[in-house]
Amino acid sequence: MYALPEGYFDEVAWTDPEIARILQGERRRQHESLELNSGENYVSPAVLKALGSPMTNKYASGYPGRRNFPACQYMDMAENLAIDRLKALFGADHANVQSNCGGDTNMAVYYAALQPGDTVLGPSLRQGGHMSHGNPRNFSGRFYAYAEYELGRQTEQLDFDIIRDAAREHRPKLILAGSTYYPRDIDYRRFREIADEVGAYFLADIAQFAGLIAGGQMNSPVPYADFVTGSTHKTLRGPRGGFILCPARHARLIDEAAWPGTQGGPQMHTIAAKAVCFKEAMQPPFRAYQAQLAANARAFAAAMQEGGVRIASGGTDSHHVNFDVAEKGRTGNEMCELLNGCNIHPSRYPLPFETLPAGQFGGLRAGLSCLTTRGMREAQMQALARCFLDAIHEGAAAAGRIRRRVTELTEAFPLY
Repeated sequence: MYALPEGYFDEVAWTDPEIARILQGERRRQHESLELNSGENYVSPAVLKALGSPMTNKYASGYPGRRNFPACQYMDMAENLAIDRLKALFGADHANVQSNCGGDTNMAVYYAALQPGDTVLGPSLRQGGHMSHGNPRNFSGRFYAYAEYELGRQTEQLDFDIIRDAAREHRPKLILAGSTYYPRDIDYRRFREIADEVGAYFLADIAQFAGLIAGGQMNSPVPYADFVTGSTHKTLRGPRGGFILCPARHARLIDEAAWPGTQGGPQMHTIAAKAVCFKEAMQPPFRAYQAQLAANARAFAAAMQEGGVRIASGGTDSHHVNFDVAEKGRTGNEMCELLNGCNIHPSRYPLPFETLPAGQFGGLRAGLSCLTTRGMREAQMQALARCFLDAIHEGAAAAGRIRRRVTELTEAFPLY
């Protein structure tokens, strides 16, 4: 696995020993835990070094060749590399790499394509929609009229008859595909057809799936979508940040929406780290990693099913697995508390049609990106499933056994 040299935080310790102790503590916590947040991953030492580079010192408002400040020649070189690599990685006409997170990318698309009050049709917030997909506390729900489509009740998967009916009813200006929780592959061509029927733009949010798409494990929306937004962390295994892809006809709209429309000076150290991430993603080991990630998710889902636990949507095509603990008389809240105490960190998951009180969740979501980056394979997914099954069936009585199993896994697959 990735190795950080001894004394990695020495410079921090000389100046600020309190922060150095916090950094060492977090490094140790990550090593000793099984991280299952599907939005997290571990970056390479090369990405970490780029993030901590002198590029953090420079203001570079604008774009390569047209900055607001002088002496940006190296900023231009880094950003151009990131753009070219990202376009090649996804086969896109145009790429913008300046967004600081996935939510920022969606904000830029709305700014480019919509006027305040326009209607957006997107996934139900109760079934995995991101906060930038119409949450009333977010800009998207405050400034735009959001309409939702739900999953098919029987399959818990996308139902294009439901989506088409919603599009015909609401006549949105923009239709959005992609969500935080949805674990299945997406037929982007069908979304394109519905968008064309009602005269809407089509936005594909691939924040969760970007690495799997780049690695050839899932469908790509690039041939079909007007706009593709994504995160550079998560499955793409880069620094925390975002990107936007679009056809050439939308390039100027997107660039002006990102800057100066919705943000100021770009974080050039992060863009340099994105460039490193994109180069890593173009190498054969990255494609092998994505294949193993998909295999691990399938293996974990199968092991949970064999243990008698229902998998939401019937399975997974991606890096995460959603499963039902309410059927076993548990809540996701209860299971998260128990497993967190054993150094396993899944997420609470709202089952697509659950009716539990607000704040209670009937499911759990386990993302396998971090464990796959650590080198774990199908056999370790069996061991992980035993931890979950013991917790579900035995509750706190299994905690000691689970902790021992976690220690065995983390020692066998060290991090940093």
